[in-house]
Amino acid sequence: MPIRYILKQFFLPPGLFLLLLLAAWWLRRRFPRLAAGCLVVGLGGMWLFSLPVVVEYSARVLETEPALNERQWADLARQADVIVVLGGGRELADPGWGSDQPSLLALERVRFAARLAKASGLPLLTSGGLHFGVPPSEAALMAEVLARDYDVPVRWQEGLSRTTWENASHSAELLKQAGITRVVLVTQAWHMPRSRWSFEQAGLQVISAPMGFLGTPNGRPAGGWLPESKAVWQNGLLLNEAVGLLVYRLFYRGSV
Repeated sequence: MPIRYILKQFFLPPGLFLLLLLAAWWLRRRFPRLAAGCLVVGLGGMWLFSLPVVVEYSARVLETEPALNERQWADLARQADVIVVLGGGRELADPGWGSDQPSLLALERVRFAARLAKASGLPLLTSGGLHFGVPPSEAALMAEVLARDYDVPVRWQEGLSRTTWENASHSAELLKQAGITRVVLVTQAWHMPRSRWSFEQAGLQVISAPMGFLGTPNGRPAGGWLPESKAVWQNGLLLNEAVGLLVYRLFYRGSV
């Protein structure tokens, strides 16, 4: 996991753009034209990556699963047997809480899953493993939040997974032991295509319950063409997701 993490930081933006700028400086004397190209791509990429309008239109490419409306929530119990909410990271040792907490992405998912569970009466499964091998698992942290803050108990915890593919394979193993093959899947809309594909490859029937859409009008001044630090983070999520979707379809098909 640490090696995979380090490679992603170097070869996905903004690390990639910083490497290009470093290459431009290094090559400026011996290969001035190549250095100029690295400089243009590095600076141009950093600018595009910082634009909310790029977030908006990039997200629309990934967010292909439609949202459920509230009238559909109560009917979920007739179409599925469990709600599966995927982990989205962990914040270590938050002094305000006195313990580790789910990340902001995970909390968005937890809140939505709690609302669906109360509307449908379906049981919950939280899925997410250890953060760099250190307990507690993301599944356990989400289950704690659901129980304490939303008064929604979690029936199953899948605490071994490190990737979306493992979310699917380990969750399927747990659920099939209970005779369950129909799930409502909760995650961000831009993460849903890869998640749904993974769970279907694991032999489960999936009803998508996407939330956290980024492909909505950005509402920023100047139409989102002004650089913004938040957009750098969001564009990073989207690019990572696009690469992940491609890699999964190339290497994981039929592996479960």
